[in-house]
Amino acid sequence: MNKGQCRVLVFGEGSYIGRSFVRFAAARSDVENSGTGFEVSGLSSRGDSWKGVDFSSFDTVLFCAGIAHVSPKKVPRDVYFAVNCDLAVEVAKKAKRDGVGQFVFLSTMAAASPLVTSADFGGNVVTRGSSAVNFYGQSKYEAEKQLQALESGNFKICIVRPPMVYGAGCKGNFPRLVRLAKHTPIFPDVPNKRSMIFIDNLCAFLLRLIENGSRGVYLPQNREWVNTTELVVLIRQALGKKTYTTKIFNWLIRLFMGLPVVNKLFGSLVYARDNDDFLCGEVEFGESVRASLMD
Repeated sequence: MNKGQCRVLVFGEGSYIGRSFVRFAAARSDVENSGTGFEVSGLSSRGDSWKGVDFSSFDTVLFCAGIAHVSPKKVPRDVYFAVNCDLAVEVAKKAKRDGVGQFVFLSTMAAASPLVTSADFGGNVVTRGSSAVNFYGQSKYEAEKQLQALESGNFKICIVRPPMVYGAGCKGNFPRLVRLAKHTPIFPDVPNKRSMIFIDNLCAFLLRLIENGSRGVYLPQNREWVNTTELVVLIRQALGKKTYTTKIFNWLIRLFMGLPVVNKLFGSLVYARDNDDFLCGEVEFGESVRASLMD
């Protein structure tokens, strides 16, 4: 592609990843003097007004809409599937009818259950396998299957399953951990590992998939697996605070590892690092943590 030739429609422009991608792509196009330029437009997923929009001028539709970071107890299964699956498929069908060449669907790590298990604090390695374990993951995985059935020679389906996404202004587990870290000078020294991805690394990865016209399933992550203890130390360091770590509580953590809140904090959940193409390292980890704490 020549500069200025790739037009992207971000469906779900109000989502965290949608907003971040629009900002990132605009900044990238401003500083690049060669290669592919990106013209990015946003579209709200609320209501039905999007049905009257002509998609034919776009090369790619990036689907960022969805329900996440909401307890399944508060949102019925049907609502998860209506937004995360049915809406995605409906938008993809319109994109195909209008002649769009690529549909990029933001799925989730939760769409694949762990296939390989280790004894290291309940550690799990996730691959391209399936069998999601909750409404969020199930609805995303069902969308993946229906979207892949729409694929043709002229219509590429690209599925991206990010692990935990973090960055300034993000929602979910990362800001909760920051709040905890601010008030915890003594923290357990636990040898867990988590796959995570910084928002700018994810946006750069998405731009690469769009530029290459990619299809298939992708499992992006930062180059480094993240240890919760090291992350808390980095957060507190960026805030000018000292941290003391200890293994004295590890036996208690192991005892309560079955509790969701303990497992989310100290359990291991990673993608295998066997494909360099899926490792994202534009922004170094320590720098990404500091950037994530900015208001």
